[in-house]
Amino acid sequence: MTTLAERAAAAAGRATDAPSGPSDDASSTPVTPYVPAPDPMADYEPGDGDPEMVPVHIAWLRVRRDVRAIAKKEQYNGGGTRFNFRGVDTVVNTFGPVTLRHGISVFPVDVDAEHRDTTSAKGSKMRECTVTVSWMVMGPKGDTLPILPKTRGEALDSADKGTAKAQSVALRVLLLTGGLTPTHDTDPDTSYVERGEAPVRSAVQYLDEISHPQTSAGRLRQIHYELRQSNQLRALVTNEVGDEEQIGDMVVRIGKERAGGDQ
Repeated sequence: MTTLAERAAAAAGRATDAPSGPSDDASSTPVTPYVPAPDPMADYEPGDGDPEMVPVHIAWLRVRRDVRAIAKKEQYNGGGTRFNFRGVDTVVNTFGPVTLRHGISVFPVDVDAEHRDTTSAKGSKMRECTVTVSWMVMGPKGDTLPILPKTRGEALDSADKGTAKAQSVALRVLLLTGGLTPTHDTDPDTSYVERGEAPVRSAVQYLDEISHPQTSAGRLRQIHYELRQSNQLRALVTNEVGDEEQIGDMVVRIGKERAGGDQ
C-alpha cells in the first residue's frame, strides 16, 4: 500500500525510495517550490514616443485634459429640420491621436443588437438597429477601469451597415460622455427676450368679432371680461344696424340673442 506522497511523486514522474509503509517524515517527500510568472512589464522602460506608465484613471484624465472640447460644427439640414451636431468621425478623429499618446485603448467586449424592419418617410424599406455595447477602457500598464461602461446607439440603413453604424454611435456616446466633453458653444440661456405687456385692444377692434355669427357665447363672455378689465364697457360704438351703443351692452344683447336662438 502506497502513501499519498508516493502516489503524488509517481504521478509527477519522480522516483522515490520511500518505504511503502506509513511514514511521519515529511522531509522525505520532495516539494517543488512555487515560482510566480514573470511580470512582462517588470523591466519595461518607455522608449521615445511611448506613453508614461501611469494607472488607467490618470491616463484617462490626461486624455480629457488634452481634448478639452469638441464644437458642434456639422449641420443637418433636411426634411424641414436643421440642427448642429458632433459626428462620429469628428469625435473619433479628435480622441484617436490623444488616446494613442497616453496609452489608452478602448475595446467593445459585448454587443447586444436588436433589429426591426421599417420604412423611411418616402416609403423606402429600411433596417433599424439598436445596440447596447459594453466597453473596456485599458491603460498603458494593462489595467482597466473597474466598471465596464455601457452605451446605446441607433441607426437606420437600407443595406447591411445598420449594426456598424449603431456601434459607431455608441462609441461616440462613450467618448463624449466618459470624457465630459463640452461644446464651448454659447449657452442658449445667455440671451433672452424680455416679454413686455400685451397691447390692449380698443373697443372698436372687437366689433367684427362680436358681430360675427360664428363667435360663440363663451367667446362673447370672454370679450365682455376683457372689456371690463380695460375699462371699456361704456365705450360707444356703431352696432350692426348702424346705431350708437355701449359696447358692453352690445355684447350682452348679442349673447342673449344667440343663447335664445340655440334653445
